[in-house]
Amino acid sequence: MGRGDKKTAKGKRFKGSFGKSRPANAAKKATAKVTEVKAS
Repeated sequence: MGRGDKKTAKGKRFKGSFGKSRPANAAKKATAKVTEVKAS
């Protein structure tokens, strides 16, 4: 468990990979919500 475990978010950060526990498009969703609020 931890950095070597690719099934956890910390392990994916360490390996630099994306998946269920660390989706690649999470940052896009977060910025989209912020822009949506500012626009209205």
